[in-house]
Amino acid sequence: MIIRMIALTTLAYLVLPLVVVIGVSLTETKFLVFPPQGLTLSWYRVILEDPTYVRSFLVSAVLAALATLAAIVVALPAAIAMARYSFRGKAALSALLLSPLVLPHIVIGAALLQYGASIGLVRNFPALLVGHLVIVTPFVLRTLMPLFSPEQLSLEEASRDLGASAWATFFLVTLPQIRAGLVSGAIFAFITSFINVELSIFNTTSTLNTIPVQLFNYVQYSVDPSIAAVSSLTILAAAIAIILIDWLIGLDFLSGR
Repeated sequence: MIIRMIALTTLAYLVLPLVVVIGVSLTETKFLVFPPQGLTLSWYRVILEDPTYVRSFLVSAVLAALATLAAIVVALPAAIAMARYSFRGKAALSALLLSPLVLPHIVIGAALLQYGASIGLVRNFPALLVGHLVIVTPFVLRTLMPLFSPEQLSLEEASRDLGASAWATFFLVTLPQIRAGLVSGAIFAFITSFINVELSIFNTTSTLNTIPVQLFNYVQYSVDPSIAAVSSLTILAAAIAIILIDWLIGLDFLSGR
């Protein structure tokens, strides 16, 4: 009973800020207030009729999706190489690939901006994509590396001995074994990319903006419930994504079942 009460209290503590944000977005006033004074969806209409907000949402979604897919392509062979092979410089390479987990994103953003300026890769979508790839790849790599165990290698060798090709072995034996780590890493990568401000701000422009940077710029000059409405739509998008994952795949795969 005590453990259940602690769990419920912790859950309520985590959910309460979301309830406040959603409540503030429904107020009829032109300032942030909770509980909301009246109920209206007018602030949602304001942001949906603003092309800059719509464009920023689309940029963030496409950027996060492409960065996550690219991170999987990069991290998967890297995880296999570092988990199963010994070679000179392995420790240094592992530290380099995982370093964005501990380095401040603003430092990485400044470094990429300086380097990108020397090769003309700056203030455009490819520059944003490269930066986000750098910061999200470690999440996929870190969740995949522990899954390439000796037991899994034995299963792959048995598959090859039974006549399966390398590709068939990967899709029928390896991929199901690493599915939990792959999807959980991809979820962390997508969220990290979608909410990033520190790195994105170096390569955004007035016409190329992500939604977190759009909000960051907006609150410097004005604070009204439209900010809460944007945040509520982000919460709704995350909830829909979780529901779709549960419906299409099933969340029980994350526990390995």
